[in-house]
Amino acid sequence: MVAADVYANPQHAGRGGWTWYTGSAGWMYRLITESFLGIHLEVNHLRFTPCLPAAWQEFKIHYRYRETFYHITVHNRGQGKTVKRLTLDGADQPDQVLPMMDDRHEHIVDAEVD
Repeated sequence: MVAADVYANPQHAGRGGWTWYTGSAGWMYRLITESFLGIHLEVNHLRFTPCLPAAWQEFKIHYRYRETFYHITVHNRGQGKTVKRLTLDGADQPDQVLPMMDDRHEHIVDAEVD
């Protein structure tokens, strides 16, 4: 949760409020998944445009698309900015775009970022 305001009144000093009314949690989710991790849902596919620190070697995310789960591992091999290889269930995705299917099966995704 992210608070929209923090109280200064001595009786309530340091308490935060308006956490559910401002949409701040939704915006924080978008900031992390889209801007930082670089995972963008575009209708029926995912596009990866990461902005990762060079020190991050790998991260995993379990992404739900409707009733289907995608277990995504991103391997950072360099500066963390460009997807060099993307596989879905072991098959290369030549356009570096992940097609999303709502087939209710679990899928394994590996992304190599340079």
